Amino acid sequence: MKAIVVGGGIGGLAAAVSLRRVGWEVEVHERAAAFGEIGAGVGVMPNAMRALEWMGLDDEIRRLGTPRVSGGVRAEDGRWLVHLPDVGQEKVIAMHRADLHGVLLRALPSEVLFNDVEVTSAEDLDADLVVAADGINSRLRAELLPDAPGPVYAGATAWRGVAPGPYDLPISQTLGPGGEAGILPLGDGRVCWYVAKVAPAQADLDPVALFAGWHDPLPELVRTTADVIRHDIHQLPLLPTFVKGRVALLGDAAHAMTPYLGQGACMALEDAVTLALCNGDLARYDALRRPRTQSVWKGSRMAGKFGIEMRSPIALALRNFAFRVVPPSLAIQGMTRFSAWEVPQVHSNGSNPAVN
Repeated sequence: MKAIVVGGGIGGLAAAVSLRRVGWEVEVHERAAAFGEIGAGVGVMPNAMRALEWMGLDDEIRRLGTPRVSGGVRAEDGRWLVHLPDVGQEKVIAMHRADLHGVLLRALPSEVLFNDVEVTSAEDLDADLVVAADGINSRLRAELLPDAPGPVYAGATAWRGVAPGPYDLPISQTLGPGGEAGILPLGDGRVCWYVAKVAPAQADLDPVALFAGWHDPLPELVRTTADVIRHDIHQLPLLPTFVKGRVALLGDAAHAMTPYLGQGACMALEDAVTLALCNGDLARYDALRRPRTQSVWKGSRMAGKFGIEMRSPIALALRNFAFRVVPPSLAIQGMTRFSAWEVPQVHSNGSNPAVN
């Protein structure tokens, strides 16, 4: 059986690695001139680690990821709302997106990788399975579901970068009025960071000025980063199906979500393993992945409402008080319940596997 994966990002490469593991012949078609990944940090949550363990790549991820550090949630003035003594390697592994992409790329032989290939229609591809991993603006999704809505602006814009350091910092999320920020320390002293602010689409904004009053070292991280990436945050409205015929949508092409749970890349890794285990049964893939990813999509929307979208001083005070009085163990349960996924036990007799 042959599969063609359209898109050479994290989701596409993970799909190729996973399908090869169960015996499929695979090609990856990437429209860029070279395989690579832009962006800054990514948090590899426990659910994503289970997917990577199934692929046989977990040791390399742990080697490249941030060692054990403290972490939690802070207010914009630096006060800890939730503080945990041990986050890195257990709750989340922080790493550069390019490093995660590189691990997946090195797991594939060069002869299955084709770059500078423009795919405009699944009909042009000679394969038993076509995996549409071509991102939030997926051309194949538009062909597959012509009546489905496209991406919509989610109401905030974000900036990301890697500060040179060296720094010795905890993993943290900071919540402030109409904005949020995140710090993901890398093992070599550099720091991946992001800041986001509620704003009109394409607004002319300066992140240095917007976050100048937030706790240290956030202003310094933004100010000292040479290459800052800015993007308006978009999400994909919920789709009625992820499959049609021999085509399966995967990753952002299927369920692009806001970043407020940090689960976007993790969902793509889950998709890849589940698709491989379904072994061509796309109805089963849809039945497993659509409810799961759409639940996380809704959870991320809700996290945004209690995080970045909150601007009323009274509401902010009540939220921060609730964070401080809730025991850390309960706070962690609330923040990590979306990462409780396990690799599905898909049976060849067609019975539905148990899956979180």
